[in-house]
Order: sequence, then C-alpha cells, then structure tokens
Amino acid sequence: MPPELIAPATYLTRMADGTVKQINPFTGTEVWTVPGRGIRPLGSHEAPGRPLDPAQADAHCAFCAKRLLETPPEKARLVRRGSKYETVRDLKADELYSTEWVFRRIPNLFEIVSYDYWAKNYGYRMPAPLQARRDAYVASEAGRRHVRDRIEFRLKLSGLEPAAIAAMADAEKIALADAFFAGGHELIIARRHFEAGAQHDKQLVSSGTLTPEEHYQYFRFTIEALRDIYLANRYVRFAAVFQNWLPPAGASFDHLHKQLVAIDDRGAYNELEIQLARANPNIYNEAAVNFAGYRNLVFAENEHAIAFAGFGHRFPTLEIYSKSERSQPWNHSAEELRCVSDLVHACHAAMGAGIPCNEEWHYKPPDADVAMPWRVQIKWRISNPAGFEGGTHIYVNTIDPEGLRDKVVPRLFQLKNEGRIAPMKIAFECACVPNCLKYNPAVRTGAGRDQAFPPLSGQARGDG
Repeated sequence: MPPELIAPATYLTRMADGTVKQINPFTGTEVWTVPGRGIRPLGSHEAPGRPLDPAQADAHCAFCAKRLLETPPEKARLVRRGSKYETVRDLKADELYSTEWVFRRIPNLFEIVSYDYWAKNYGYRMPAPLQARRDAYVASEAGRRHVRDRIEFRLKLSGLEPAAIAAMADAEKIALADAFFAGGHELIIARRHFEAGAQHDKQLVSSGTLTPEEHYQYFRFTIEALRDIYLANRYVRFAAVFQNWLPPAGASFDHLHKQLVAIDDRGAYNELEIQLARANPNIYNEAAVNFAGYRNLVFAENEHAIAFAGFGHRFPTLEIYSKSERSQPWNHSAEELRCVSDLVHACHAAMGAGIPCNEEWHYKPPDADVAMPWRVQIKWRISNPAGFEGGTHIYVNTIDPEGLRDKVVPRLFQLKNEGRIAPMKIAFECACVPNCLKYNPAVRTGAGRDQAFPPLSGQARGDG
C-alpha cells in the first residue's frame, strides 16, 4: 500500500484472536504477529560457551589489539588520557603499538562501493591531505610492507593466482592501496573482543556492555568519521551507518564494530521518506512518536531523545529518535548526542549481547530539502523471512510492539537501579508530550502547539 494512503487507524490493529496486524506508515510494509509464534525463545548467551585460550588474549580475530597489521592502515584512533578522550591521526606502521586505544577507525578491506567506483565514474581524485598521508605511510619500509601484505591478501582472496601476485611490481601493488587512504567504506572497531575476566566465548563485549561514557565516545568517534567522509568526497550523496551484531545479522566477526559506507545515491528508502516529509513536514511526530505515545509504546525518554517499540517492521525493532532541532548527527550538541547515545546504549543493554541485531542510523541526506530527525533503529534478527512472506509480502514478526515493550521495560528498570545505564525516564515515567521532536520548524516556533504542558503536582499524565 502506498504510504500516503495509509490511515493511522491501520498502523496497529489487534484482532479478536490476538493476531496483531501492523502497517509501516513510512514504507507501507505489512506485518503480522500470530499468537503463539512470539513465545519461541530468543537467542541467548546463557548457554555455556567454549573456554577461552589465555594464550589468545587480544588476538582472537583480525580486529583484536595484537593483530593490528592484519587490517589496512588505520585512519584514526580514539585514545583515553585520564578522563579525556583524544583523536589521534596519522600514525605510521611502526607506531601502531605505541599508544593504547579505545576505538580504531580503519578502511574496510573489501569495500561495498570501491575507490575505483568513485575514480572511474566521477573522476574522483584523492584530496591532497590524504595523498600526503598515503605517501608518508609508505615512505617507511614497515609501511610499505604493511600495505603490500594487505593488498596481496586481498588479491589472493579475490581469486588471483599466487604466481600472478608475485609477478606484480611493488609500485603496482602500492597503487592499489589508494582505497586504504581515500576510500568511503570504513569500520569503527572497539578494542576489547571479550569482557574483562571472560572465561568463555559467549562473554562478548557488545554495545550494551560498554559503559554509558564509552558508548558516547563510540558514537562521537563514529560521527567524526561520518563527517570526514562527506568532506573528503563531494560526490557522496549519503553515507550509511550501521552495526551488524552476530552472524545471523550479517557480522563477519563477533568483535564489536560499526560500518560507514559512502554511496552516490540517497537510496530508495530516503527518497520515499523525503516525499512523505514534503507532503507532511510533521510526519515523524504524527506517524511515529505521537502515535507510539498514544498506544503506550514509548518505553524510555530523556531531555533530547525518546525511544519506543516500533511498528510495521519485518523484525522486532526498537526506535530511538533525537528531539533536536538539527537533522544530522554531526550538528548535534554534545548534550543532544549524549542523550541519543544513552538511549541506544540502554536498548542494547536491556536486550543483552545474545540477540543478533542490526543497528541502523537514519538522518537527513545533506542535499535533501526537507527537515528529517536523526533516528536509530535496532532490529532483532531472530527470524528468517520464508515462503509465506515472499508469496504474500506480508511479513511475520514474532514479537508484536506491546510484547517487545514488555520484554525491555523490566530490564531497563533493573539496569537503572544498578547504575549500569544513564539516568532516564522509563515507561510510565515518560512525559510523551505530543510533537516533542523539534526538527519541524512549525512545531519549534510554536505554530504546531501553544506551549509545553505545565507540570502536574504529584501525578502522572494519564499513564496506561
């Protein structure tokens, strides 16, 4: 169904037998939750894992701290000095082990959109600062060897015969490394693979096991990389930001990391939302946050962000919206960014490290002419679409929005009481003020409402 024809009354409908039907107001996706299917157990790390080999500490995968030369040359790292965090750039190959890092920013060895794509289709050339960085890196023997080894590894996995690789001149291999310094597919990697003191391989470091401060720095460092991608390549129309957690969600490594991928297209999803936002500039308030509030789906809120159980998604989805006037992450204030980070962190902590999920960032493309709020969706990849979905385009989501809310809320209260997540309002504590998203100028200037609701002394606002 075209989204513009969807009536709010059809967003979420519970049938007499308990079947819950949902229609996504932005995509028109139809989703059903059938009684009984949602009681199937979720993925969990409570099952015993394999014992860890102490000899492999910090060397479990190519992202680990003792295997830095198995990834392409890093673009930056986040270093903690006392209570301060600092971005360090331009380290040479023989300096990689000189400072202890919290997060690293590296190129993806196998890009979704390659450097050659930009060079051959747009005449893109590496900006002078990045070229200087490349030249400085390969000027040393250690740097040349690192770059050459990673290129040879990539060529081998691409199917090139060893004899052909050996016959290539060094200069030819180094030339192939331009993508390491000016490509648009990057990774943000956490230092730790497993929790401190971990005894088995189920005790992974996930977004939810970070502290609120570590998670904020993870977000901030990712946004710093996002801004750099746009500044380095004027042909980029959108840079996707996402996190695949565990193999069922598409992760090649179970080592915590985010990905950023630059593309020359805004994408069909963004194009559709831009059209909807042009037609109704307040759609994100009306069809998302307001509706979630009216249906008691909001489960967490702070000053600058709000979270609710999403509806109309193929997978159970937690949605976090920024309330900021700004449409893009890099324009958020530090406090606004922290508030979004705190709710995203709390969602990950509440769901635990055992549920495969995709974290997707949605924000206004730089060349879009409408305001759109920054929002993050966390999709639980706990089921696989099958023949029924393919034949009907009706998707079976095993947990309905109310059920999803009820799974998250008790855990949030527990984490809050233990001091493991940042302070926030949870469930019935949330204000759920209509039109709380300030991205829409009409709401921001007061045209959409007269004033904020005055506080009520000692009572909640009609909590359901």
